[in-house]
Amino acid sequence: MLFNEGFLENVREEPILSIVSAIELCMSKLDTSLQNWLQSEYDYLFETYSLVSVILESFNLQSAVEDISLEGNINKDCISLRNYLDLVQVEYAAKAKQISLETMKNRFHKEINNLFTYEFSQGDLDRIQVLINELRKEIKESNLFETKHQERLLKRLEKLQAEMHKKMSDIDRFWGLVGDAGVVLGKFGKDSKPFVDRIREISDIVWRTQSRAEELPSNTPSPTLIEAEIVEE
Repeated sequence: MLFNEGFLENVREEPILSIVSAIELCMSKLDTSLQNWLQSEYDYLFETYSLVSVILESFNLQSAVEDISLEGNINKDCISLRNYLDLVQVEYAAKAKQISLETMKNRFHKEINNLFTYEFSQGDLDRIQVLINELRKEIKESNLFETKHQERLLKRLEKLQAEMHKKMSDIDRFWGLVGDAGVVLGKFGKDSKPFVDRIREISDIVWRTQSRAEELPSNTPSPTLIEAEIVEE
């Protein structure tokens, strides 16, 4: 038998795809180099024709291909069977591709909708934008930074601002700012207060959003908040 129990079980789930798959499997068994048909090839063609006919009938599928009558001559019957199956395959291949496309789209749709995301409130998002703009302005006007360091920080902020959305699947770039704040604090001490304060506020907003998304207790402390204090002279 060409079609095992597993194949037949799949027919109930995907009749149209099964028609195309059955015909493709059958055609792969034929030896086109021979002038005369073999009994085994007739058996493959007849079995496939029978299965396709049953699928069309059982699932009320329409076909514009005219049915055939067998004459009892193996060569003539094999030619008729193959021609019939070729035409049905062409007829249903486009339908099968459309089903495969819809299946793929549905899978991606489900996966995308199920992606874990962090969702900022509009107020928090607007506040972060304000803080980043203030940071960029402070960095541009500051004399503390070397040119390369200044350019690196500005590029980081620009990229972060461009990637900000109300829903985000990755917030690692925000936590990268905390590392920057630590470097600035270590190098410039109290002079870094305008930068560190803004980054601390951004990290507070991000941590609230992250802890809410991950359903942590509301009083869970951030493991990466800037704890260092700026000492006033």
